Amino acid sequence: MSTILAQLAELSCAPVPKSVRDRIPARIIDIVGIAVRAAALDTSAAVIDFALAQGSVGRATMIGSGRWAAVPEAAFVNGVLAHSLDYDDTHLPSILHPSASVVPAALSVAEAEPTSGADLLDAIALGLEITVRLGMGGYDSSARQSVYFERGQHATSICGTVGSAVAAARLLGLDESGICHAMGIAASMSSGIIEANRTGGTVKRLHCGWAARGGVTAAQLAARGITGPPTAIEGRFGLFQAFLGDQADLSAVTEGLGESWLCDDIFFKPYPANHFTHTAIDAAMALSRRGVTGENLLSATLAVPPPTVRTIGEPIEAKRSPQSGYFAQFSGPYAVVVGLLADEDTGVGLTDFSDALANDPQRRQLMSRVDVVADPNMMEIYPNQFPARLSVATDTGETFVEEVFTNLGSPQRPLLKAQLYAKYCDNTSGSLTTQTIEHTYRTLSSVGSFSSTAALLSPFAQLRQAPAFRETTGERL
Repeated sequence: MSTILAQLAELSCAPVPKSVRDRIPARIIDIVGIAVRAAALDTSAAVIDFALAQGSVGRATMIGSGRWAAVPEAAFVNGVLAHSLDYDDTHLPSILHPSASVVPAALSVAEAEPTSGADLLDAIALGLEITVRLGMGGYDSSARQSVYFERGQHATSICGTVGSAVAAARLLGLDESGICHAMGIAASMSSGIIEANRTGGTVKRLHCGWAARGGVTAAQLAARGITGPPTAIEGRFGLFQAFLGDQADLSAVTEGLGESWLCDDIFFKPYPANHFTHTAIDAAMALSRRGVTGENLLSATLAVPPPTVRTIGEPIEAKRSPQSGYFAQFSGPYAVVVGLLADEDTGVGLTDFSDALANDPQRRQLMSRVDVVADPNMMEIYPNQFPARLSVATDTGETFVEEVFTNLGSPQRPLLKAQLYAKYCDNTSGSLTTQTIEHTYRTLSSVGSFSSTAALLSPFAQLRQAPAFRETTGERL
């Protein structure tokens, strides 16, 4: 039996099905748009300044910096930006964010090396697939929970480092042996703890950037002859033993490899908030259309799967009084309020998560009326979806109930092209001219037909100063 890395490397040198490749431009559009918007954050300025201080010189674009840099530094900066708004896509049920590391890594290599658009799409598809499969290796199907998460680890960056190495190695033209070594090296660079989810800190924003940088570096080192252990995943002292102990599911990594593509199960995020809150937002918007308003709301109960309560409902007093727009992204009560008050035409976007709105007295009053409770029955759906049931009592004596059991942006309820375009426009408006927004959207949409991807990100190097949509504390519960 060949090692896991050998099997993944064999896939990494194989053709990618057209049906899989054709879905990748949307991933690029989504990640680039998010990174453009995030460039205005204080943390983004910090990592750009850090990268420039390294004296890095190269041919890869650091979004919003006005400068090119060496590939690893550009991958780092762009990966940080891609994950900084909690707006990047999510794979379920592993609950990791694969595109925010793999796409920046691949784009940075593709700018600096002779690369066709088709090769870029294939590399991203393979990086995403392997990231997701390693994530599924840490998914406990009986507990319906990520073992990585329960151990305080960030599967997004741990698995994303290896997936980024695959994407970079493929673009560098490494053979099966070289890709195997790149992954083996990357396994030693995989890291990330999520204590910041509990007690605050902006470090989580760095995780996808560090994963992208680590993956690119691993591939570059493998190309120069550095080797990794062939059993870096399943070995006695390999990645799974180190991170998952005896709870790893090896079969989840290789079962159906090359036949079923798990990256097709990656969900887009339609709203710039923790994914657990999205069905709550949808339910609240649906109740708004049925006549529920902030004025007639007496009380509301948001029922969600038990594992999500600790993220969006505990401690409840803190979730009812988020201190910043960033706090609000992880608040069930705020999700209900933002959905009820959403503009019918524009829906919910980044401007709804400003510090000012999070501290708005009217919204605080409404949030005080919202409870978040656990519904064990929803475990039949979770974590393949993040269901919600919203029950509202009004001052007319009526009770309204809205259930949303399927996430918008999932394969079962996909975003329309118009919705993806609207998200891209919302993210890039203020930073790019209208003409540039339309041009870059068309360019990224058709990148698969390009003979060269050199300077693909150059239109995003110099951005206009977009109005800040919130202060950047980065603190959350």
